[in-house]
Parts: sequence; C-alpha cells; structure tokens
Amino acid sequence: QVQLTESGGGLVMAGGSLKLTCTASGRSFGMDAMGWFRQAPGKARELVAGIPWHAGIPVYGDSVKYRFTISREHGSNTVQLLMDELRPEDTAVYFCAAASTVDNIRNHQIEYWGQGIQVTVSS
Repeated sequence: QVQLTESGGGLVMAGGSLKLTCTASGRSFGMDAMGWFRQAPGKARELVAGIPWHAGIPVYGDSVKYRFTISREHGSNTVQLLMDELRPEDTAVYFCAAASTVDNIRNHQIEYWGQGIQVTVSS
C-alpha cells in the first residue's frame, strides 16, 4: 500500500506562486510515475502534470503548460509542483497521484490517490 500526502496549498493572489509537495510512503514497488490532478467544483478531474520517477520527460495539461513545473526528489520520496502566474481559474482541489507509468498518469489510470489539498487564487 502506498500513502500519498499533499502539503503546501492555501490562498494566493492572482499572479502569485505556490508550491505543492507530495510525499510518498509505504510500498512503492511498481509505481514508476507520479503526478498532480485537480478538480474544481462542478468540473471533471483534470491532469495538471506527471513525471516519471526515474528518467524521462514530464507531461503537463494544456492549461498549465509553461506556468507550472513538476519535479521529483528521490532522497525524500517527494514530488513537487511549482505553480507560477496563478489565475483564479486555477482554483481547485489538487490531488497527488501515483501510477506504474507516466502514460498511465496521462490517461488517468491511477493506482493511488492522495486526499487532496485546496488551492484558492483570488482575483
């Protein structure tokens, strides 16, 4: 079993930045990719970003490309999401996710989810 714990959410003004961190614990065999999704009220959950746990290129959702950056830290089993140039439409609950491949992340084929953390961007 893998546990994913998100931290770093909160309230920020439009144009500002925020960093989310996801820490993975427990048995991680086979989970070779991690990522972030988000869900706003009344909307479907959407891909924000995904990254292979080892070598490979990250993937990003179209609405966050060039504004958000995903990174990994092997030593601490963490994945971070740096969010710049935040907009009110980025307001959502953000979920950390783990899957066996980054393609599975891209296709929403997730094996483990975090509980989610609120990000609110005020105008």
